[in-house]
Amino acid sequence: MTIKAGILSDTHLSRPDERFTELAAKCFADCDVIIHAGDLTGTAVLEVFAGRPVYAVHGNMCDAGSHCLLPREMTFRLGDFTIGLTHGAHLGRDIESSLWGLFPDADCMVYGHTHHPVIHRLGGVLIINPGSFRGTGPYGAPGTYAILAAGRKLSVALHETGG
Repeated sequence: MTIKAGILSDTHLSRPDERFTELAAKCFADCDVIIHAGDLTGTAVLEVFAGRPVYAVHGNMCDAGSHCLLPREMTFRLGDFTIGLTHGAHLGRDIESSLWGLFPDADCMVYGHTHHPVIHRLGGVLIINPGSFRGTGPYGAPGTYAILAAGRKLSVALHETGG
C-alpha cells in the first residue's frame, strides 16, 4: 500500500482564509497525511486538514501558541520510512548540512524556511523543501508544495499551486 503525504511550508497565516482553504482542498485532496514544515504562523491553519494525520513543526515566524504546541523538530514513520521534519531557521545559513546531525537515521529530511523548493537525494536520503505554499517568496514566485509517496520506495513530486 502506498501512503501519499502532502507537504507544505511557510503558509504565514494566523488562521485559514478562503483562498488557503480552497488551495489546500485542491492540492491535497488525495493525500492520506499532511506534513507542514513550519511558519504556519498560527496552529488554526491546520484545521483545514481535520480528519487526517498532520505532522507539523513551528518556525521562526510562528506565534507563541504554535511554539508551545508544536516541536521545533520531529521524526515520524511514514510506512516503512523514517521522516525527519524541521523548519530550519535555527540551523543557520547551511540548513541542509545541519539536517544530518538532527536526523542521522532518516530516510527523508523535510525542511522549510527558505521559500525555495528543493528535491534531491544525497547518499540515498531524500531531501525536500516544498517552498512557500502561498507563493510568498521573492519576485512573485508561485506557490509550491510537494507530494511524497511512501510505498516500496520513497518518491516525490513538486507542484505549483496555480493560485
